[in-house]
Amino acid sequence: MPKLIHAADLHLDSPLVGLERYEGAPVGELRRATRGALDRLVELCIAERADVLLVAGDLFDGSWRDYSTGLFLCERMARLREAGVRVVWIRGNHDAASRLRKHLRMPENVRELSHERPESVRFEELNLVVHGQGFPEAAVKEDLTRRYPAPIAGAVNVGLLHTALEGREGHAPYAPCTLTTLVDRGYDYWALGHVHAHEVVSRAPFVVYPGNLQGRHVKETGAKGAVVVSFDSARVLEVEHRALDVVRWARVSVDAGAVATLDDAGDAVQRALVRASEQAGERLLAARVELVGPCAAHALLKADPERALSTVRAAALDVDAPVWIERAVVNTRPLLGELAATAVVTGPLGELGREIEALRGDPAELARFVADLPGLAELLRKLRPLAGEGPAQVPETVLDDARELLLARLSELGSP
Repeated sequence: MPKLIHAADLHLDSPLVGLERYEGAPVGELRRATRGALDRLVELCIAERADVLLVAGDLFDGSWRDYSTGLFLCERMARLREAGVRVVWIRGNHDAASRLRKHLRMPENVRELSHERPESVRFEELNLVVHGQGFPEAAVKEDLTRRYPAPIAGAVNVGLLHTALEGREGHAPYAPCTLTTLVDRGYDYWALGHVHAHEVVSRAPFVVYPGNLQGRHVKETGAKGAVVVSFDSARVLEVEHRALDVVRWARVSVDAGAVATLDDAGDAVQRALVRASEQAGERLLAARVELVGPCAAHALLKADPERALSTVRAAALDVDAPVWIERAVVNTRPLLGELAATAVVTGPLGELGREIEALRGDPAELARFVADLPGLAELLRKLRPLAGEGPAQVPETVLDDARELLLARLSELGSP
């Protein structure tokens, strides 16, 4: 049974700027990840005995810093040539003809379709025709499919296209078109690129985003890879996504409902990271950990963010798998009992807590309070217009932070 592999958005040698800002970041491993994912793509093509590899744009991440990027790709394409795998690719917004300045001669098994007009390549022995057009420049605003040719009768027709369709959150609206336009073209399979999440947009005909080959930051979570497409001489039979990423990005949510101490927090994080690392397999897990929900240790966690981050990182060391903590976020909230603490405690701290709650319920008194503190009033005057509010208004988060610091102080006083 003939097979093709559909990939997109490899972003080979993406620079991943800003990693140095993160303490302990495995910079080298993260930056090599796109090459590792390409190696896995080549291995998949060989293992599946694929006939054709399609790359729907953004093979590169822009103009190369040096020729090592192009040389690496040429070497991997030569491996595919030896295995009898043909490659067809088009340019996307990141490797548009106007952006990619350096070039190397590709092995003869690699065919780039034109960026000036739609072009077709026919594989007679497979009864397969691939139609497509690359990007001449980064910001293509026209619907390229309007000029795609009619399908070849009696053959399996595939459209190769880099597009946002009618729009996808987080992606520029390049080469816009509608699903109806694609369906009406009469092709059997549309191999799309540009959107970094795997999505089967339609099954009749198949319209598919494989997603990018390797996640590059915490907004690109979950399994990343390519699609294996099985077909016969008349139609597409099966479509299956395969994970090929070497680093798995994840947002790990930790229910802090049973957390009363920082040690409890560490235990809860450790258990959550074990589950996430099992899902990632043997890959490096790059995780943003978020503690959520009502929590007895809320005040402790919010009062000392650096200690909370250290607690999370220490928990990661207890996971018997490679884990890097990109960030720790505390989005817990106090228990009802903690909120009542400021109303029952005696002395200056209790009085301050009650004053904070009173200010929350009396906007007029809060405005007078701010007016009596010129420094605070001036700061709010500069900040509040950014949020569209008046200069005398104090955001609830300020009162929340004040209360949390108070609760932390109460916790410290109550500790032995």
